[in-house]
Amino acid sequence: MKLQRRVVVTGMGIVSPIGNSINDAWDACKSGVSGISFNETNIPGSPVTIGGRIKDLDYKEYLDVKEIRRLDPFIQYSLISSSQAIKDASIDSSINYSRVGVNFSSGIGGISNIEKNHNLLNKYSYKKISPFFVPGSIINMASGLISIRNGFTGPSMSTVTACSAASHSIGMSARSIAYGDADIMIAGGGEMSSTPLGIGGFIAARALSESSDPLTASRPWDKDRDGFVLSDGSASLVLEEYEHAVNRGAPIYAELVGGALTADAHHITAPHPEGKGAQNVMKHVIEEANISTNNVDYINVHGTSTPLGDVAEIKAITNLFGDHAYNLNISSTKSMTGHLLGA
Repeated sequence: MKLQRRVVVTGMGIVSPIGNSINDAWDACKSGVSGISFNETNIPGSPVTIGGRIKDLDYKEYLDVKEIRRLDPFIQYSLISSSQAIKDASIDSSINYSRVGVNFSSGIGGISNIEKNHNLLNKYSYKKISPFFVPGSIINMASGLISIRNGFTGPSMSTVTACSAASHSIGMSARSIAYGDADIMIAGGGEMSSTPLGIGGFIAARALSESSDPLTASRPWDKDRDGFVLSDGSASLVLEEYEHAVNRGAPIYAELVGGALTADAHHITAPHPEGKGAQNVMKHVIEEANISTNNVDYINVHGTSTPLGDVAEIKAITNLFGDHAYNLNISSTKSMTGHLLGA
C-alpha cells in the first residue's frame, strides 16, 4: 500500500529505564548504559529478581494528583511521553486541532489497576472498587486522555497487537496522514506490567530471564541467553504531513517511507522457526519504500533474548538480505532497556 502523502517525524518523547527524556535516554543508549536493576517482585520464592523500572520520574511535573491516583501507571507514562513529544513538535493552538489525531496503545494495559481493585473486592466488597477503575485501566483510554487533555479532535484509537502495538500504532498513524484523515498524529505505546500477576504469568510461561546479574541478564544472541527482562515505560512520536511540517517550521527528525504488517500464522507465542513472518514484513516494507535491500544499513530487531526468537530473526534477515546481511548493522536496544512489551 503506497503512501500518498509524505510523513515525517517532528516530535519525540520517552519514559524508560534508561532515562525520562529523549536526551537522557539517547545519551544512555549511545553509552551502552543498562537500565536493569534488582527489584522486589512481591512473589514468594520468585526466581526472577530483576527488571527495568522507571526511576527518578517527576510525575507532578506532568500530572495532577487526581490523575496519579486514578489512572493506571501505563496511562500515566503515556501521558508523560506524549506531552514531551507534543512540546518537542511545538504543537499549539495555531494548528487546526480537528486535523490532529492519536493512535496510542499498549500490549497488556491496566493490569496494575486491575490487581489493585481486585484486591479491594476480595478484602472488602464491590463498594470499595473505584468508580474510575474501568476508565483508568482500559487500553484505549491512553489515546482518549491524550486527545482530551490537548483538545485533539481528529482520529483517536488504539492498535492492540501485543509486543507490536506501538510499532503498529506508528504505522497506522502514518496511513491516517498519508490518506488524508489527519495532518498530525500522536503515536506510541505505554506499558507497566511488572506487577505480581504480570511477572508471575511470564514466569509460568518460562519467558523471563532468571539471571541474578542485572547488567548482563538481557543479552540477545548470547549462547547462554535464558529469556527476556520485563520492563516498563512509554515512547511517543509526533508524525506529520511533510508540507504541513515545513509550512509551520517544525523540526524534522526523519521521514517514514514505508510500513507493512504480516502474520506468522504459526503459534500463539513462538515465532515461525525460519522467521517467515519477519522476512515477509521486511520484504513488503522495502517494496513500499521503493528501495532495494542494499539500501538498508541498520536493523533494530525485536531481540528479546529468547532462544527461539533471536534465531528466527537472524534467519529472516539472512534469508532476505543474502550476502548483504553481513554488511548490516544489527542491534537490539532491549539489551539496555529490557522488554517494554507494547511500549
